[in-house]
Amino acid sequence: MTVRIEKKIKGYAVVTPDDKAKESARAAETAAPAAAPDDNVIQMHERIERPDVLIGSTYKIKSPLVEHAMYVTINDIVLNAGTEHEHRRPFEIFINSKSMEHFQWIVALTRIMSAVFRKGGDVTFIVEEMKAVFDPRGGYFKAGGVYMPSLVAELGHIVEDHLKSIGLLHDPEMSEHTRALIAEKRRQFEERSKKNAESGPSGLSSAAEHPEDIAVTGDGASFPPSATMCHKCNTKALVLMDGCATCLNCGYSKCG
Repeated sequence: MTVRIEKKIKGYAVVTPDDKAKESARAAETAAPAAAPDDNVIQMHERIERPDVLIGSTYKIKSPLVEHAMYVTINDIVLNAGTEHEHRRPFEIFINSKSMEHFQWIVALTRIMSAVFRKGGDVTFIVEEMKAVFDPRGGYFKAGGVYMPSLVAELGHIVEDHLKSIGLLHDPEMSEHTRALIAEKRRQFEERSKKNAESGPSGLSSAAEHPEDIAVTGDGASFPPSATMCHKCNTKALVLMDGCATCLNCGYSKCG
């Protein structure tokens, strides 16, 4: 093919094979970042098939609203195992109990929750939805003085604890100032309780004179039985100190 040159030639250069190789290498380096997205990272979606083996945890619920205990099992699937993108996601939930009173709604609830888990995306919203369910007959207190407005709400707390254990939810960090304030309130309350015990009518320093001032409730909880429920953290840890209602669990004070 003949090419006619109509302009004056000002200069020329010969392209060698080495020049072509260098040009091809520069083009490959430029295109490499755009051609390497993480397309192989698997995210949770409803089309993922259930593996033969799943990792699970079982939690026990003993509520005064039901005769028999309930056992809640949440199984997780491990996505992108062995890579930097490895993470656990909830896949299914089962609830088992000897009591058949709540069988229908338990089966319906577990199937819906399992479907939500498998759908993927942000599934943490289910925690607040369940914790906001109230029983018209009234709630109950768990060991440690934590109030549960309903059985469904306690299931929500279990799901919340499980999501925290696999890293989907995180507790808000309590500031050092708040931690120090709660520790100081606890110390003051304990000192006042000791003084009340020592100033009994018989002059004895026995705890039997004022059992409510120093006894503990729940599984190692350090809140006195005379404490009332704090509306902020739903825990029976609100005591009267210097004429002001103060929570020994979250630091809330009615006086500010």
